[in-house]
Amino acid sequence: MSSHSEVGHAKNVANLQKITQQVNTYSLYNPPVENISLASLQTLYNNANAKLNEVADKRQANKNAIVARQSAFENLKSTCTSIMNLLEILGLPQGTLDQARSLNRAMQGSSKKTTTPPEEGKEAPRTVSTSRQSYTQQTENFGLLVQLLGTIPNYAPNEADLKLNNLNTYHSSLLSATLVIDQTESELNTRMIERDKMLYAEGTGLYTIAQNVKKYVKSLYGATSPEYTNVSAIKFSEK
Repeated sequence: MSSHSEVGHAKNVANLQKITQQVNTYSLYNPPVENISLASLQTLYNNANAKLNEVADKRQANKNAIVARQSAFENLKSTCTSIMNLLEILGLPQGTLDQARSLNRAMQGSSKKTTTPPEEGKEAPRTVSTSRQSYTQQTENFGLLVQLLGTIPNYAPNEADLKLNNLNTYHSSLLSATLVIDQTESELNTRMIERDKMLYAEGTGLYTIAQNVKKYVKSLYGATSPEYTNVSAIKFSEK
């Protein structure tokens, strides 16, 4: 990914249009190189501007997917709490209950803390967290919990959202929410690579072309000419 700011990319594209309009007023401007001709500069501006819009669209799609995933996970912890409250009254074997509790702790973000006292003269050790809070890990643990529920014969809640088929559907929606983020992020990365090539590829990118326009104007009118002064003042930044 480029480290250049989005404002910087947009400014480069806007300034290409600006320099194109400027050299369009120069009667001597008739370059022997096709990619700095007025027609080519205008085409490059149109293509670059379109590519910026594609990047913006893909970035918004990725942001929307992130918000959708946050919404999908909003009720996960409370759902797991409800499941555990139900399991506690079913008279389950201790091993089964402990397994469910462990999965629930992982999703709730509970932490086990070190209790070993510090050695004399040394700082206390930092708390060691066993929390697994990434969305992927939460989804994985929830899936394991739902699988566990499927092995419990007397797990038969009356609440619709706790029924096994609905929990499986919910688990699938969590998987899907992350998949959409991965897809939109991949598409965004591809569009950003295409944009960077168009703007900054050595020898053929917008930045190089803009510098060549300036050099050509300099060769036509001279380094101290007002014509060159005008175009040299239009700034382009490298990636």
